[in-house]
Amino acid sequence: MLSALLDFLASETDGWTGQHLLVGIHFLLAPITALLLVFVSAPYGRFGRSGWGPTVPGRLGWALMETPAVVGFLAVFWAGGGLERPAAMVLGLLWSTHYVHRAYIFPLRLASTRPMPVLVASLAFFYQSLNAPTQAFQIASLGSYGVDWLFDPRFGFGVILMVGGIIVNVRADNILMSLRRPGETGYRVPRGGLFRYVTCANYFGELVIWIGWAVATWSWAGLAFAVYTLANLGPRAAESHRWYHARFGDEYPAQRKRMIPFVW
Repeated sequence: MLSALLDFLASETDGWTGQHLLVGIHFLLAPITALLLVFVSAPYGRFGRSGWGPTVPGRLGWALMETPAVVGFLAVFWAGGGLERPAAMVLGLLWSTHYVHRAYIFPLRLASTRPMPVLVASLAFFYQSLNAPTQAFQIASLGSYGVDWLFDPRFGFGVILMVGGIIVNVRADNILMSLRRPGETGYRVPRGGLFRYVTCANYFGELVIWIGWAVATWSWAGLAFAVYTLANLGPRAAESHRWYHARFGDEYPAQRKRMIPFVW
């Protein structure tokens, strides 16, 4: 099965490869996802509600939907020859650090979680089943991610962005988790870190990670993922911003932007 996937990604018809097809699907999904999220709240977390079919425990849902980003990525990275490319190994380590935390550590640290619709977990699982092999194949089998790329300014700047984004993302998660004691279900206004400037500091950190990935890989695949990340998180940040203002009124800091400090 893994061999067939690699053959598909490398296969070429009229100058177009399987990799090109998956990258194109990314760019197509971005506006569709953004449009849907403008009109329909993703039904999990604070926006969880009935009417979306069967559910699974929230922690299990998180693990299931992010597992392809760990297992799928590492399988294609290894089979595609990524271990022979020093720069690819650095990028693979950063990817894996983020997604192992997101899939298996982050859910266990949550004080409480609402049930997650199977539909939501399945859609995320499907997306990462497309995305993870695309990104892994890019750095393992395409491009030039050998020793020379380690000294390219694009690689260095992209890695700095990725590390900074991971730090922002994890710190924002820590602040959000500190707001709720075990067994509590209420909400409080998050403060500190980049929450001084934005409602969704965790989303901002996530966006910076994948902008960094796009720069460090300098690829259409990386750019497609960064664009999709913005399309996915932007509408959710806007909705969360409205929700906090509606719930806390004048108590909520009026100067905060939605997701990008000082901008939006």
